[in-house]
Amino acid sequence: MASINLLPWRRELREQRKREFLAILGGTVVLCAVVVLYAHTHVERMISYQNDRNAFLDREIQAVNVKIAQIRQLEKTKSALLARMNIIQELQRSRPEIVHLFDELAKTVPEGVYLTRVSHKGTALTVEGVAQSNARVSAYMNNLDSSPWLTDPKLRVIETKGNNARNANERRSYFTLEIKQVVPKSEEGEQKS
Repeated sequence: MASINLLPWRRELREQRKREFLAILGGTVVLCAVVVLYAHTHVERMISYQNDRNAFLDREIQAVNVKIAQIRQLEKTKSALLARMNIIQELQRSRPEIVHLFDELAKTVPEGVYLTRVSHKGTALTVEGVAQSNARVSAYMNNLDSSPWLTDPKLRVIETKGNNARNANERRSYFTLEIKQVVPKSEEGEQKS
């Protein structure tokens, strides 16, 4: 039988397979390197893009914060102006009331009663005066009670001086009254319109 030596052929085949394996291995390494490089640059671009977006959003947030601060300042100014307008309107509305108050005080004072002091706090009035008798003080209180601008008279102090006087005209009643000022309903409607 003839002997055939297959060793060189097998060696060549093994060398060829080894070269093919190394070529495939090298190609795989190169392909992996390309994929990793591409992924790295893609992620870097995404990070850079997101950083740009974040910087843009930060600038916009700062601009909005400035506008919010301006709006808050404008709201404070608006509130202050509205408060001033309300005070002015209240003063305008109450301006005729003081005229009516003094007019009613003058109308309700009966003969023989003299007012010495009038103080006003809000809608409360304190009236001090001198009368020829307690009956005159009572008449004054009745007049106040019937007034549309003044109501609820309360006598706080009444002193009669000169009881031992020979003449009745020398006796005097010193009094202090508390009165509430009101605006009649008919006047409220006129002032609002």
